[in-house]
Amino acid sequence: MVTLFQALVLILNVIWFIMIAHIIMSWLINFQVLNLRQPLVAQIWFGLNNLLEPIYGRIRRFLPDTGGLDLAPLVAFIALIIIRQALFNNAAFFYGNSF
Repeated sequence: MVTLFQALVLILNVIWFIMIAHIIMSWLINFQVLNLRQPLVAQIWFGLNNLLEPIYGRIRRFLPDTGGLDLAPLVAFIALIIIRQALFNNAAFFYGNSF
């Protein structure tokens, strides 16, 4: 069970860093620090979008239309934090001990 706990934590950490990279890259593109005409930037951007769009798309269905402001990454980020905290709060189940 410890291996399962560690695998879940690893997966959540990878998703965390992918989301952070996507958020920072979106800021850099919007403030024209990065340009999507550069092939490497475009490949990374579209790769991150392809990874995260299935998650964001499901969240966008439930959110109200806010015009140009996309709240789906924020909701996904908060949900990821809640899932990580719930996993760590129940770590005793995976370790077989009672703390």
